Amino acid sequence: MLGFLLYALNIFISCMIVLSVFPFSYLIPQVKRFVIIMPLHWANMNRAILRLTTRTQIETQLPPGLSPEKSYIVTANHQSWADILVLFDVFAGHIPMLKFFMKQQLKWVPFVGLSCWIYGFPFLYRHTPAELKKHPEWKQHDILSTRKACERFKSTPGSLMIFAEGTRFTPAKHIKQQSPYKHLLKPKAGGMAIALQYMGDSIQSLLDVTIIYPKEAYTFMDFCRGKIKKIRVIVREIPLTDDLRGNYENDRTYRQYFQNFLNTVWAEKDERL
Repeated sequence: MLGFLLYALNIFISCMIVLSVFPFSYLIPQVKRFVIIMPLHWANMNRAILRLTTRTQIETQLPPGLSPEKSYIVTANHQSWADILVLFDVFAGHIPMLKFFMKQQLKWVPFVGLSCWIYGFPFLYRHTPAELKKHPEWKQHDILSTRKACERFKSTPGSLMIFAEGTRFTPAKHIKQQSPYKHLLKPKAGGMAIALQYMGDSIQSLLDVTIIYPKEAYTFMDFCRGKIKKIRVIVREIPLTDDLRGNYENDRTYRQYFQNFLNTVWAEKDERL
């Protein structure tokens, strides 16, 4: 439990520091720079906690040529809250800090939600098909929030992290979805395609991440308790060619094309798993 307590303490202290100094960032440039790099300190502290409390090995396979000066869209399979700590550990120093698409409900999590809002994390509404059928205008919520987030990425390098499955994998969700994949839920293409549309040429690559845990241990508590001895992370860089950019909202042909592309990425990921 020591690992869990230290992770919780780290996020609490980091959030409290950010919330305390953020009002002064509009007046003092040095404070603004401190706020910007605070997530890097949080991530580095998490890496130290991992090495202090466990013997977990993260075996990483990265493509050459990654750079903190370039922008990326990053996607990965999602099995555990530990995925977030693993991703920060793997990409530290290689690409710009990850910013996650987050569910709108997480904005109201004490300390964490407001801190993520300060850092410009895009919060998305997760409406069910039944809700959208009753209120089709709600579909514009995600489109507008995605567009605003992408505008920020055009000015400075960034890494937009999208869990395309939209939620963590569980056997129950897998059965309910009738997923065609053995180890994955169905990917949702909309958020990624819309991000590509609005970010334009400012982003050239998709980083496709496969996180492989031991079958017998993969939960966040397993991670904190050191039950996971080895995690494999395989990262592929996929060029974002012109055919992968289009109007997902209004072009049915492009929408089907992009969905087929992402389904192929997911089928290959399932094979690796």
